[in-house]
Amino acid sequence: MKFRKTILLLLCLCLVLPATAQRKKKQEPQRKKVALVLSGGGAKGTAHIGALKVLEEANIPVDMIVGTSMGALMGGLYSIGYDASMLDSLVRIQDWPFLLSDRIKPTEQNLLQRNKQNTYMVSLAVNDKGRFNISKTGFIKGKNLSNLFSKLTLGYHDSIDFNTLPIPFACVATDLTDFSEKVFHNGNLATAMRASMSIPAVFSPVYLDSMVLVDGGLRNNYPADIAKAMGADIIIGVSVQNEMKKQADKFNSALAVVNQLTDIGNLNKLDENLALTDIFIKVNVDGYSAASFSLAAIDTLIRRGEEAARSKYDELLNLKKELGLGDDYIAPRPKQYHMANQNIRMKISEVHFKNITSADKKYLREKFNLRRGESTTINDIEKALTVLRTNLFYNDASYQIEYKKDGYAINIESEGKKTAELFMGVRFDNEEKVSLQFNGTMPVQLLVPIVLQGTLRLGKRSMGRIEATFNPSSLASFTAAYTYRHNDINIYWKGDRDFNPDYNQHQFDIGFMNYGFKNLLFDFFARWDYYNYTQILIGSRSRNPFYSASHMYSYHARIHYDDRLNKYFATQGQQYEIHYLLYTDNFYQYEEGQPLHALSFNFQKILPISDRLVIEPMLYGRSIFGDNVPTVLYNGIGGHYFSHYIEQHMPFAGIGNIEVVKNNFAGLELNARYRILDNNYVSFAVASGQVSDKLKEIFSDSPLFGLRLSYFYNSIIGPIGSSLGYSTRTHEPYLFVNIGYEF
Repeated sequence: MKFRKTILLLLCLCLVLPATAQRKKKQEPQRKKVALVLSGGGAKGTAHIGALKVLEEANIPVDMIVGTSMGALMGGLYSIGYDASMLDSLVRIQDWPFLLSDRIKPTEQNLLQRNKQNTYMVSLAVNDKGRFNISKTGFIKGKNLSNLFSKLTLGYHDSIDFNTLPIPFACVATDLTDFSEKVFHNGNLATAMRASMSIPAVFSPVYLDSMVLVDGGLRNNYPADIAKAMGADIIIGVSVQNEMKKQADKFNSALAVVNQLTDIGNLNKLDENLALTDIFIKVNVDGYSAASFSLAAIDTLIRRGEEAARSKYDELLNLKKELGLGDDYIAPRPKQYHMANQNIRMKISEVHFKNITSADKKYLREKFNLRRGESTTINDIEKALTVLRTNLFYNDASYQIEYKKDGYAINIESEGKKTAELFMGVRFDNEEKVSLQFNGTMPVQLLVPIVLQGTLRLGKRSMGRIEATFNPSSLASFTAAYTYRHNDINIYWKGDRDFNPDYNQHQFDIGFMNYGFKNLLFDFFARWDYYNYTQILIGSRSRNPFYSASHMYSYHARIHYDDRLNKYFATQGQQYEIHYLLYTDNFYQYEEGQPLHALSFNFQKILPISDRLVIEPMLYGRSIFGDNVPTVLYNGIGGHYFSHYIEQHMPFAGIGNIEVVKNNFAGLELNARYRILDNNYVSFAVASGQVSDKLKEIFSDSPLFGLRLSYFYNSIIGPIGSSLGYSTRTHEPYLFVNIGYEF
């Protein structure tokens, strides 16, 4: 009986298995393999996203992807599950100026660090050999790009066979040691993409084994032959290469010459590879270059990529028929890859540090829980890198994450410690002409960590400052500083030049307690000021015939909160500052009477109305209380910035110079800023202010009004633009032209 049942079961299996196999064969017919080839082109490579959208719409199967440079990035991410929609969002949300630099991420900097980045246009690190830590093989080391690739490819950091990816993948780089073509079929996916994008003299090469790898476009910018070697039967190619210039008048700039030289290199093997291509999609990239990473350019390039692919739509549909695929065929796609959430926790199996001292390793392990058995996030790892580059004073740092059976292995590498860091800023305006400012920072490791800083400003407002900061803890610090200033500025009264003080100021600060958090500072310090007046030119209608107070002792308490990432063109955030001061001339009295008191405040909020328009309301003011207030402590208003000419200087829309006003001032400004193009802004500000000798009479006089219309371009050297204003205080228009950061 059991024997009969066994025979019956075998017969049933024989009947069922062929039917199952036939159904499987019907669902997944044997067909030719389709490869997608994506060319290099820098920013122009974002056009690949538009082409991918059309391929997805037509349900064209993609069995393998090969790319070069930006084509390697787009293809590599697509191969692990990023679809066209995700890539579209990805390229639009990136801060490309940051990624294409070696700067520290603003969101990870504290208030003081952001202030430096918003003041100086050049920063140079000095290594332990006393040399500037500048990449000798490229302008940009590319650590920010490398860190982004590590984050985007989380889960594919092992040394893997790229043929085992959800879609088999390969990319091309060039080995400078013998100018040979390096084809990545395996290894670390992020490293392969970074090597393929290493544009010579722009990004540093990737050093791998004995190879020095740069952009693959030098050898094979459109690698259809690699796809054919991988077994492709059908090749769909997308090229974003510019047409060669053939007229002499087209070479009208240095950039045009460089682009032509790059394009000549990209012609290598092009004809042979085009001959291998079945459907060739040529994107019109006229007017754009490898550096066109603006939002407007990306939007246009993606649209042009879609238009170019759609022009081949009939050919794509015919290809489906050739492959034996019906109209109802839906192309299989890899499981959608979710970008690594910066707050998803990963269990740590091991942590490795390279070029980091033992003491700093211990500090990072404890502060960020970077220990075996603990868990961490991408966000925490990036914060650790920021601490390495700022608080611990290391050169560029990067990380990689590898998946292990019992968790993730985290590898953090730096380029060694800095012994000093130098900053330089340049500024021009029609009031002060040309100004230069330099800053040098050097840590000194004693029993208590000390940071020494020196600042030098050259111009009409010359200044030199030496500062030592003691850091007994990560939050609290103590500061001692000496500052010398030479001021030669024009002071105005209702539009007329009132007087021109030319004086030297010596200032010594002792910071008793300074508490610093990411966006918040508490300062408690004492100051000694000595004024040496060389000459004072007084106008015929001057209302300020004296300039008393040769020396003064003051006590300060200040709270400052600022979470804006950019103080010039912020799109969100707020700034709040309250500063209380007590002035004496003998430590506790002023002119043998009660000391002078002063209180200043500034509340500013950024209100985003749309992705282009923001409204910036600001309430601010300053009051000084006491008898015989010296001229040097008078309130001053005008211009765009706080403390620009003198410490108690406040901005006022409609006034170009510094106007001296009474003891009490309160102002309200409303500024509307609109981004007309990428990095181009127009703004319109309306201001109102009240002035009085006594605080209780602050609203007794008629208010001041001012208007200002401005245009500024956000450049790599700072804001460039001009303002036109008018106020009821001066009763005359003014024009202000500015180039560079404010200092």
